Amino acid sequence: MGIRALRPLGVAVVSGALLLGAATGWAASGSLTGNGDARRLTGDQTAAVRDQLRGGPAKNVILLIGDGMGDSEITVARNYALGAAGRFAGIDALPLTGQYTTYALDKTDGKPDYVTDSAASGSGWATGTKTYNGAISVDVAGTPQRTLLEIARANGLRTGDVSTAELQDATPAVLVSHVTDRGCYAPTVTTTKCPTNALQNGGLGSITEQLIGNRPDVALGGGATSFNETAVAGPWAGKTLLQQAKDRGFQVVTDAAGLAGVTQANQSAPVLGLFAPGNMATRWVGPLATHTGGTEPAVTCTPNPAYVPTSPTLAAMTTKAIDLLKGGKKGFFLQVEGASIDKQDHAANPCGQIGETVDLDEAVQAALAFAKKDGNTLVVLTADHGHSSQIVYPNTLTPGLTRTLLTADGKPMTVAYGTADVGGSQDHTGTQVRIAAYGPRAGNVVGLTDQTDLFFTIRDALRLDPAAPSPAAPVVQNVNVTDGAVLKGRQTVRVTLDTEPRYTYIELNQGGTWITDNTKAPGSTQAGKRPTLVLDTRDYPNGSYTLKIDAVGIDGQTTEKLVAVTIANH
Repeated sequence: MGIRALRPLGVAVVSGALLLGAATGWAASGSLTGNGDARRLTGDQTAAVRDQLRGGPAKNVILLIGDGMGDSEITVARNYALGAAGRFAGIDALPLTGQYTTYALDKTDGKPDYVTDSAASGSGWATGTKTYNGAISVDVAGTPQRTLLEIARANGLRTGDVSTAELQDATPAVLVSHVTDRGCYAPTVTTTKCPTNALQNGGLGSITEQLIGNRPDVALGGGATSFNETAVAGPWAGKTLLQQAKDRGFQVVTDAAGLAGVTQANQSAPVLGLFAPGNMATRWVGPLATHTGGTEPAVTCTPNPAYVPTSPTLAAMTTKAIDLLKGGKKGFFLQVEGASIDKQDHAANPCGQIGETVDLDEAVQAALAFAKKDGNTLVVLTADHGHSSQIVYPNTLTPGLTRTLLTADGKPMTVAYGTADVGGSQDHTGTQVRIAAYGPRAGNVVGLTDQTDLFFTIRDALRLDPAAPSPAAPVVQNVNVTDGAVLKGRQTVRVTLDTEPRYTYIELNQGGTWITDNTKAPGSTQAGKRPTLVLDTRDYPNGSYTLKIDAVGIDGQTTEKLVAVTIANH
């Protein structure tokens, strides 16, 4: 059947190097009937496992998340795309595996809430702190908890946040924001749902505003609609969030060609890719599960017309993010999410969730190919929670919803959903889920761990100082002209800053009226940590003046200082 042409790429490149004692994936013409025909191992793998146990630090970490990708969802996708004896070249190629627990906390008593959502689970690995469902990187009391991305940026690493969902969705949001409700994407809803987080109330702002402020070097996904909202408070009040991002130096791209044209990403010019108004399209479509779908003729998935070449694939976004981040001297931290395994599972849409799993597998292959070549990169693959799709006996019905698919084996496979009726949203499950890794400190995922363990595994692998100060607006350390000074003749105003700014504006004004500044006055300088304004005060009438100093950081944040002076030449 035609589906085999869409199976994940790069099997020979990655799986042959990483699989522990594994034979190649079974082909459609092969036999499974003989003794040992279905084996996945070719012998004792003790030595192979030992070879994969590497201590020491990592320079880079790539964390890949299959949202809602429990063991059942992996098996559904593998059976359909590759056959029961097949092997994903990325997902199944990470050599060291374990399971981790995913529970959230009850906000009222701090005890376990056994079924987590993506917000609480993501907050767990992003911050190391368990929290309640719906919380984005705050604890049960609503107090912000510092995230891996914030800590990595503070330690000088480059950072990336990639998703097929809206960038404001829970999993990408946990790295860049702190809100009490996951729905607080933009200023309007934040005002009503998260009032303590709203900028006008002294909070950190909506998820989108915090994303801009926390400034990942690379942020790629959907969610353009939220950027059309207007800020109601702060330095950019009255401007759209998109304009704010551009004003603060982001390179904004909206399609695959634009992303391909980007040649660098750093704190001076980070990249913001907005490839859809909401979530990005899934790879495949097909009929939803229904009350009778299990006994209807088996279906095959078809290409999604909305999955167009003008939008980058998850593998393309992952590859580009790695290329842009890898040049940093101190390394990088990158999170990549295949978001619609979960979203299509909620919708009882097996083709949608399978296609997103195949897409994630190709992203994992890209990460592993880089890590193998680099030799100093930890790759971790996991899920935030399990979901409710189950493989049941073929061509049968259940009390819930079913759909039968024709797999790569040419056999029917019936997928069942039993936690919501037609038109409803299928539930997450509280199961532990797979976590797998390759590279330095990959052994820390083996056995049974918790989601919060992953925060410490990544933090310690990168040797991050959790107390390192976050980048901020430049601090004016000194001005050689003191408040109240009397100026005569030729004067050079010298400003000393603590960090390299984008530029520093030094203006002489009188009563709020501009007189001159360091973009106009000959001999003056704007750049560097010691900008100047050269004045011949004899050119101006005697009287009271103000020196207005605006030091603009690389992220657009500004420090202002006013110095009152008097010109008295006669």
